[in-house]
Amino acid sequence: MSYFSIAAMQLDLPEGNNLALITERIRQAKQRFPWLNMVVLSELCTTGPATKHAVPFPSEAEHTFAGLSEELDLWIVSGSQFEKDQDKIFNTSSVFNNHGERVTRYRKIFPFKPYEQDVSPGTEFTVFDTPQARIGLAICYDLWFPEVARTLVCMGAEVLLYPTMTGTIDRAVELDMAKATAAMFQCYVIAVNPCGNFGNGRSIIVGPDGRCIHQAGETEEIIPYELDLNLVRRSRENGLDKLGQPLKSFRDSTISYPQYGEGKADLPGLKQLGELKFPSE
Repeated sequence: MSYFSIAAMQLDLPEGNNLALITERIRQAKQRFPWLNMVVLSELCTTGPATKHAVPFPSEAEHTFAGLSEELDLWIVSGSQFEKDQDKIFNTSSVFNNHGERVTRYRKIFPFKPYEQDVSPGTEFTVFDTPQARIGLAICYDLWFPEVARTLVCMGAEVLLYPTMTGTIDRAVELDMAKATAAMFQCYVIAVNPCGNFGNGRSIIVGPDGRCIHQAGETEEIIPYELDLNLVRRSRENGLDKLGQPLKSFRDSTISYPQYGEGKADLPGLKQLGELKFPSE
Protein backbone atom coordinates (compact mmCIF):
# COMPACT_ATOMS: atom_id res chain seq x y z
CA MET A 1 0.00 0.00 0.00
CA SER A 2 1.20 3.53 -0.74
CA TYR A 3 -1.59 5.44 0.99
CA PHE A 4 -1.34 7.03 4.43
CA SER A 5 -3.99 9.23 6.04
CA ILE A 6 -3.00 12.19 8.22
CA ALA A 7 -5.17 14.72 10.02
CA ALA A 8 -3.75 18.15 10.80
CA MET A 9 -5.26 19.22 14.14
CA GLN A 10 -5.73 23.01 14.05
CA LEU A 11 -7.04 23.56 17.57
CA ASP A 12 -8.10 26.60 19.61
CA LEU A 13 -6.33 26.01 22.91
CA PRO A 14 -6.21 28.07 26.13
CA GLU A 15 -3.18 28.75 28.32
CA GLY A 16 -2.43 25.92 30.74
CA ASN A 17 -2.67 22.14 30.63
CA ASN A 18 -4.58 21.21 27.49
CA LEU A 19 -4.15 17.44 27.62
CA ALA A 20 -7.80 16.69 28.36
CA LEU A 21 -9.05 18.92 25.54
CA ILE A 22 -6.49 17.60 23.07
CA THR A 23 -7.36 14.03 23.98
CA GLU A 24 -11.05 14.75 23.41
CA ARG A 25 -10.35 16.30 19.99
CA ILE A 26 -8.22 13.33 18.92
CA ARG A 27 -10.95 10.89 19.96
CA GLN A 28 -13.50 12.91 18.02
CA ALA A 29 -11.29 12.95 14.93
CA LYS A 30 -10.76 9.18 15.01
CA GLN A 31 -14.46 8.55 15.60
CA ARG A 32 -15.48 10.78 12.70
CA PHE A 33 -12.72 9.58 10.38
CA PRO A 34 -12.01 5.96 11.43
CA TRP A 35 -9.66 5.50 8.45
CA LEU A 36 -7.11 7.92 9.89
CA ASN A 37 -3.57 6.59 10.36
CA MET A 38 -2.05 9.63 12.08
CA VAL A 39 -2.86 12.95 13.72
CA VAL A 40 -0.40 15.85 13.92
CA LEU A 41 -0.73 18.52 16.61
CA SER A 42 0.65 22.06 16.62
CA GLU A 43 3.79 23.38 18.28
CA LEU A 44 3.70 23.82 22.09
CA CYS A 45 0.04 22.78 22.15
CA THR A 46 0.15 20.98 25.49
CA THR A 47 0.82 23.91 27.83
CA GLY A 48 1.52 26.94 25.64
CA PRO A 49 4.64 28.94 24.76
CA ALA A 50 6.00 29.78 28.23
CA THR A 51 9.26 28.05 29.14
CA LYS A 52 8.14 27.95 32.78
CA HIS A 53 6.13 24.87 31.75
CA ALA A 54 9.26 22.94 30.74
CA VAL A 55 9.40 19.45 32.28
CA PRO A 56 11.76 16.46 32.16
CA PHE A 57 10.88 13.75 29.65
CA PRO A 58 9.12 11.34 29.58
CA SER A 59 6.39 13.84 30.45
CA GLU A 60 2.76 13.46 31.44
CA ALA A 61 1.83 14.36 27.87
CA GLU A 62 4.04 11.61 26.46
CA HIS A 63 2.43 9.02 28.71
CA THR A 64 -1.02 10.25 27.71
CA PHE A 65 -0.27 10.17 23.97
CA ALA A 66 1.31 6.73 24.23
CA GLY A 67 -1.80 5.27 25.84
CA LEU A 68 -4.13 7.05 23.45
CA SER A 69 -2.26 5.95 20.34
CA GLU A 70 -2.50 2.30 21.36
CA GLU A 71 -6.16 2.63 22.34
CA LEU A 72 -7.15 4.27 19.05
CA ASP A 73 -4.75 2.36 16.77
CA LEU A 74 -3.41 5.73 15.68
CA TRP A 75 -0.03 7.38 15.13
CA ILE A 76 0.27 10.62 17.12
CA VAL A 77 2.76 13.43 16.55
CA SER A 78 2.63 15.46 19.75
CA GLY A 79 3.22 18.89 18.22
CA SER A 80 5.85 19.87 20.77
CA GLN A 81 6.45 20.67 24.41
CA PHE A 82 9.26 22.39 26.28
CA GLU A 83 11.60 19.72 27.61
CA LYS A 84 13.89 20.36 30.57
CA ASP A 85 17.13 18.43 30.40
CA GLN A 86 19.44 19.34 33.28
CA ASP A 87 20.18 23.07 32.80
CA LYS A 88 18.84 23.28 29.23
CA ILE A 89 15.39 23.69 27.69
CA PHE A 90 14.50 22.22 24.30
CA ASN A 91 11.43 22.54 22.11
CA THR A 92 10.72 18.84 21.59
CA SER A 93 8.26 16.84 19.52
CA SER A 94 7.47 13.18 20.20
CA VAL A 95 6.12 10.54 17.83
CA PHE A 96 4.07 7.51 18.89
CA ASN A 97 3.10 4.63 16.66
CA ASN A 98 -0.27 2.91 16.68
CA HIS A 99 0.98 0.36 19.22
CA GLY A 100 1.61 2.99 21.88
CA GLU A 101 5.39 3.01 21.41
CA ARG A 102 7.40 6.20 21.27
CA VAL A 103 9.42 5.80 18.10
CA THR A 104 11.39 9.05 18.18
CA ARG A 105 11.80 12.56 19.56
CA TYR A 106 12.94 15.67 17.73
CA ARG A 107 14.45 18.81 19.29
CA LYS A 108 13.89 21.97 17.26
CA ILE A 109 17.16 22.83 15.52
CA PHE A 110 16.34 26.51 14.93
CA PRO A 111 14.66 28.11 17.98
CA PHE A 112 12.98 31.38 17.03
CA LYS A 113 15.80 33.66 18.19
CA PRO A 114 15.87 36.21 19.71
CA TYR A 115 12.29 35.67 20.92
CA GLU A 116 12.78 32.04 22.00
CA GLN A 117 15.88 33.14 23.86
CA ASP A 118 15.98 30.58 26.68
CA VAL A 119 15.66 27.58 24.35
CA SER A 120 18.67 25.54 23.25
CA PRO A 121 18.91 24.20 19.69
CA GLY A 122 18.72 20.52 18.95
CA THR A 123 21.50 18.89 16.94
CA GLU A 124 19.93 15.84 15.30
CA PHE A 125 17.69 15.55 12.24
CA THR A 126 14.76 13.19 12.61
CA VAL A 127 13.03 10.84 10.20
CA PHE A 128 10.87 7.85 11.08
CA ASP A 129 9.21 5.05 9.17
CA THR A 130 5.58 4.04 8.95
CA PRO A 131 4.63 0.94 6.93
CA GLN A 132 3.74 3.26 4.04
CA ALA A 133 6.24 6.11 4.11
CA ARG A 134 9.35 7.67 5.60
CA ILE A 135 8.43 10.93 7.33
CA GLY A 136 10.66 13.85 8.31
CA LEU A 137 9.88 15.97 11.37
CA ALA A 138 10.81 19.62 11.95
CA ILE A 139 9.24 22.45 13.97
CA CYS A 140 7.94 25.89 12.92
CA TYR A 141 10.95 28.19 12.32
CA ASP A 142 12.87 25.23 10.87
CA LEU A 143 10.76 25.81 7.73
CA TRP A 144 12.70 29.03 7.10
CA PHE A 145 15.90 27.02 6.60
CA PRO A 146 15.82 24.88 3.43
CA GLU A 147 18.89 23.05 4.71
CA VAL A 148 16.62 21.27 7.20
CA ALA A 149 14.19 20.08 4.55
CA ARG A 150 17.01 19.07 2.20
CA THR A 151 18.70 17.03 4.93
CA LEU A 152 15.47 15.22 5.81
CA VAL A 153 14.76 14.49 2.16
CA CYS A 154 18.32 13.22 1.63
CA MET A 155 17.62 10.88 4.57
CA GLY A 156 14.68 9.53 2.55
CA ALA A 157 11.73 11.58 3.79
CA GLU A 158 8.70 11.63 1.49
CA VAL A 159 6.53 13.67 3.86
CA LEU A 160 7.65 16.68 5.94
CA LEU A 161 5.71 17.61 9.09
CA TYR A 162 6.01 21.06 10.64
CA PRO A 163 4.15 21.55 13.93
CA THR A 164 3.94 25.34 14.11
CA MET A 165 2.86 28.18 16.40
CA THR A 166 2.56 31.41 14.42
CA GLY A 167 0.24 34.27 15.28
CA THR A 168 2.03 37.04 13.42
CA ILE A 169 1.76 38.70 10.01
CA ASP A 170 4.47 36.49 8.50
CA ARG A 171 2.10 33.51 8.35
CA ALA A 172 1.41 34.32 4.70
CA VAL A 173 5.14 34.07 3.98
CA GLU A 174 5.27 30.67 5.71
CA LEU A 175 2.49 29.40 3.47
CA ASP A 176 4.54 30.36 0.42
CA MET A 177 7.56 28.63 1.94
CA ALA A 178 5.54 25.44 2.53
CA LYS A 179 4.54 25.37 -1.14
CA ALA A 180 8.06 26.11 -2.33
CA THR A 181 9.53 23.42 -0.05
CA ALA A 182 7.11 20.80 -1.38
CA ALA A 183 8.00 21.67 -4.98
CA MET A 184 11.76 21.87 -4.46
CA PHE A 185 11.94 18.54 -2.66
CA GLN A 186 8.99 16.79 -4.35
CA CYS A 187 7.33 15.78 -1.11
CA TYR A 188 4.18 16.37 0.89
CA VAL A 189 4.44 19.25 3.37
CA ILE A 190 2.03 19.54 6.29
CA ALA A 191 2.35 22.63 8.51
CA VAL A 192 -0.06 22.61 11.47
CA ASN A 193 -0.73 25.94 13.19
CA PRO A 194 -3.10 26.59 16.14
CA CYS A 195 -5.83 29.20 16.11
CA GLY A 196 -7.22 31.43 18.84
CA ASN A 197 -4.86 32.50 21.64
CA PHE A 198 -1.61 31.16 20.21
CA GLY A 199 -1.93 31.22 16.44
CA ASN A 200 -3.74 32.56 13.42
CA GLY A 201 -4.49 29.17 11.89
CA ARG A 202 -4.14 28.73 8.14
CA SER A 203 -2.65 25.26 8.51
CA ILE A 204 -1.70 23.87 5.12
CA ILE A 205 -1.28 20.58 3.29
CA VAL A 206 0.80 20.80 0.10
CA GLY A 207 1.29 18.10 -2.51
CA PRO A 208 4.62 17.01 -4.02
CA ASP A 209 3.93 19.27 -7.01
CA GLY A 210 3.89 22.38 -4.79
CA ARG A 211 0.16 22.89 -5.17
CA CYS A 212 -1.98 23.62 -2.12
CA ILE A 213 -4.29 20.70 -1.32
CA HIS A 214 -6.01 22.49 1.54
CA GLN A 215 -5.44 25.68 3.51
CA ALA A 216 -7.50 26.12 6.66
CA GLY A 217 -9.10 29.33 7.83
CA GLU A 218 -8.50 30.97 11.19
CA THR A 219 -10.94 28.94 13.30
CA GLU A 220 -10.67 25.43 14.70
CA GLU A 221 -10.50 22.79 12.01
CA ILE A 222 -9.59 19.11 11.71
CA ILE A 223 -8.05 18.47 8.29
CA PRO A 224 -7.95 14.79 7.26
CA TYR A 225 -6.25 13.81 4.02
CA GLU A 226 -5.12 10.59 2.39
CA LEU A 227 -1.59 10.95 1.04
CA ASP A 228 -0.67 9.00 -2.10
CA LEU A 229 3.03 8.24 -1.81
CA ASN A 230 3.12 7.04 -5.42
CA LEU A 231 2.85 10.70 -6.43
CA VAL A 232 6.05 11.47 -4.54
CA ARG A 233 7.92 8.50 -5.96
CA ARG A 234 6.72 9.08 -9.51
CA SER A 235 7.59 12.78 -9.35
CA ARG A 236 11.07 12.03 -8.09
CA GLU A 237 11.55 9.39 -10.77
CA ASN A 238 10.36 11.43 -13.76
CA GLY A 239 10.51 15.03 -12.49
CA LEU A 240 7.78 17.43 -11.40
CA ASP A 241 5.29 17.41 -14.29
CA LYS A 242 7.97 15.35 -16.10
CA LEU A 243 10.21 18.42 -16.13
CA GLY A 244 12.77 19.34 -13.45
CA GLN A 245 14.49 16.62 -11.42
CA PRO A 246 16.22 18.80 -8.79
CA LEU A 247 17.02 16.03 -6.31
CA LYS A 248 18.97 14.09 -8.92
CA SER A 249 20.74 17.25 -10.06
CA PHE A 250 21.75 17.99 -6.47
CA ARG A 251 22.95 14.42 -5.98
CA ASP A 252 25.06 14.53 -9.14
CA SER A 253 26.56 17.96 -8.53
CA THR A 254 30.23 18.14 -7.50
CA ILE A 255 30.06 21.68 -6.10
CA SER A 256 31.09 22.37 -2.49
CA TYR A 257 29.28 25.18 -0.71
CA PRO A 258 31.46 27.51 1.41
CA GLN A 259 28.49 28.72 3.46
CA TYR A 260 28.27 25.26 5.04
CA GLY A 261 31.90 25.12 6.17
CA GLU A 262 33.46 26.10 9.48
CA GLY A 263 34.41 29.54 8.14
CA LYS A 264 30.87 30.56 7.21
CA ALA A 265 30.79 33.37 9.83
CA ASP A 266 33.64 35.12 7.99
CA LEU A 267 31.85 35.23 4.65
CA PRO A 268 31.19 38.92 3.85
CA GLY A 269 27.46 38.56 3.39
CA LEU A 270 27.14 37.02 6.86
CA LYS A 271 29.90 38.83 8.72
CA GLN A 272 28.37 42.26 8.11
CA LEU A 273 24.99 41.31 9.60
CA GLY A 274 25.90 42.00 13.19
CA GLU A 275 24.61 40.37 16.37
CA LEU A 276 21.39 38.35 16.55
CA LYS A 277 19.33 40.43 18.97
CA PHE A 278 15.95 42.13 19.36
CA PRO A 279 15.31 44.81 16.72
CA SER A 280 16.23 48.33 17.74
CA GLU A 281 13.81 51.25 17.57
